[in-house]
Amino acid sequence: MRTRPLLTSLLATLALTGGPLLCAGPAAAAQTVEVGTAAQLRTALAGARPGDTIRLADGTYTGNFKAVTPATAAARITLTGSPGAVLRAGGGYGLHLDGASYWTVSGLTVTGGQKGIMIDSATGVVVDGVTVHGLTMEGVHFRDSSTDGVIRNSTIYDTGNDGRGMGEGVYVGTANTLSDRSDRIQILDNTIGPDVGGENVDIKEGTTGARIVGNTFDGSGLTGANYDDSWVDVKGDDVLVQNNTGRNTTNDGYQTHTQQSGWGCGTVFKGNKSTLTGAGGSTRWAIDVTNAGAGCRTTVYSSNTVTGGKGLTNIPVTP
Repeated sequence: MRTRPLLTSLLATLALTGGPLLCAGPAAAAQTVEVGTAAQLRTALAGARPGDTIRLADGTYTGNFKAVTPATAAARITLTGSPGAVLRAGGGYGLHLDGASYWTVSGLTVTGGQKGIMIDSATGVVVDGVTVHGLTMEGVHFRDSSTDGVIRNSTIYDTGNDGRGMGEGVYVGTANTLSDRSDRIQILDNTIGPDVGGENVDIKEGTTGARIVGNTFDGSGLTGANYDDSWVDVKGDDVLVQNNTGRNTTNDGYQTHTQQSGWGCGTVFKGNKSTLTGAGGSTRWAIDVTNAGAGCRTTVYSSNTVTGGKGLTNIPVTP
């Protein structure tokens, strides 16, 4: 009997082992899961595998929802719906991505509860085109060394509505620690405000490389309860703030601070348009650099503009 080389090899293996030859089956195919109830959504989140898409029908999904399965850069997991697909929490987090790296969350609405979308210990999460509102605290929070995340094309308003001033629109990192290295977060082309109870964007110490580009800020909800008197507060390192438009503030447009020694440095401001008309604070700069010094560089380019207030900035401007 003549046999091909591969068949000969397989037969030899069987002879040596005395048992059946087990062949790995094909990898499970990515699937699209259609969801219409809160129970179905919980099941889909628990069962999601790399490459899967979970598609929400329009309707209200009441409760707190959590994903813990990581995907990969080559096979992302997508949770998607229209703005009419509403995750409504009665408390806690509306959507918690806990270690769920390489997820994309798109289109849907998150409301109610304490925080809208919480991202913990996850790499490469993309939040795209969502609406987040009606919360007692932050809208979207990248925390616990979540890196290389993106929030883009999204709308965030009516956060921190319990009046404690703890309702930032987008929050990166953790206050009073350097162990949260939520680095290289991109905040792109979002509309944040009105009625955001903290800063529209807060970049905490310990984080590096955030990019805040192309956003529209409305600070009409600033409370001042926790020193929130600007659209953006930068306390991390090497942050780019570019081509944003802001209006309605109680004091400044943008601020840099050093909360921990050596941090809050390397910020670059380019092409931002600030309207400070009506601001009543003590400084009223479009860009208030509170930590200027030889060891903590901030660059403000002349492409930034301001209407109203005291002026563009309190440091020399770079042409």
